[in-house]
Amino acid sequence: MRSRRKILDATLDLIASDGFEGVTIAAAAQGAGVTRQTVYSIFGSREELVSQAIAGLAVEVLGGIHSRSNATDTTCEYVVELIVAGRAAVRAHPVLATLLQAERGNPVFDTGMMSRAKPVARELLATLVERDPGVESSLDDIVEIALRLALSVVLFDDDAVHTDDDLRRFLTRWLLPAMPSSS
Repeated sequence: MRSRRKILDATLDLIASDGFEGVTIAAAAQGAGVTRQTVYSIFGSREELVSQAIAGLAVEVLGGIHSRSNATDTTCEYVVELIVAGRAAVRAHPVLATLLQAERGNPVFDTGMMSRAKPVARELLATLVERDPGVESSLDDIVEIALRLALSVVLFDDDAVHTDDDLRRFLTRWLLPAMPSSS
């Protein structure tokens, strides 16, 4: 388990210093002080290594995101605040900010990204069922739309959604009609 953490930390350091293109199995192994075989045995591929490093970092910043989301009253407000807080976290953290750069190796632009991101998004949004049991049958749809919206507002900033308040208004306008009626 210690090797795994060292490899993930080395990978995050590589992303911060060299971007996604700087991450190789050999560089991560060297940074962690392990062999390439150790990296392959734990992660299997470079893509999985990068994805797990980013996912782990995202989980670390979730405390602030959850506290902002938990202060909401409705399902729609929860999803909106989750996206707004998530965008703020990506903008503020140097490694997460690299997700905004369309460079080779960026997991956001990897073909398997959605299949890896959905379980993370589902975990983030599972709290909705505790807050409002009426959304349970719609949770997969909420995960899908929230994930796609979150990615688009993080990657494609413009004047219409640049501030947090502008983003909240935009998301509420589009999400409120799509949410289950019990919210």
